[in-house]
Amino acid sequence: MILKTALLGVTIAGALLAQAPSISKEAMQAYTGIKNNITKLAEKVPEDTYGYKPVDSVRTIGGLIGHIADAQLGTCSAVNGEAKRGTASKATAKAELVAALKASYEECDKAFGALTDANALESIKTPRGERTRLGALMGIIIHGNEEYGYTAVYLRMKNIVPPSSEPRP
Repeated sequence: MILKTALLGVTIAGALLAQAPSISKEAMQAYTGIKNNITKLAEKVPEDTYGYKPVDSVRTIGGLIGHIADAQLGTCSAVNGEAKRGTASKATAKAELVAALKASYEECDKAFGALTDANALESIKTPRGERTRLGALMGIIIHGNEEYGYTAVYLRMKNIVPPSSEPRP
């Protein structure tokens, strides 16, 4: 009876540890959420709306998508050990911008996929200087949410519902 109770205790403890919070899993979850919203937004916006901007002093919708793609490619490729510079900010066609955005997400998928709790605090070189791996990747999430927020307002001005506000099935 004591052995059965001990085995049950070890089994329960193991199950609880398997569900323990993880900074790498939480980062991946946040990244996946903003990645999905930005990708859906880029695909949803009509081609003729990519040139829209509410005032002359801000980027167009296409300019924001290009900026996101270039920033992500630069940071995530640095996290992956081979810094690359994007050119999506110069593009204006929807197809080219969506392709660049998806390519930047492929690079970020590798970076987030390689993030573990064990390597999260490793120091790496990024376009913004020396940072921890987690800090650089959290910057991707923060920046993505910031840019998505701008773009969502632009969409509302064009009577388009942003993906994050669409009814859930």
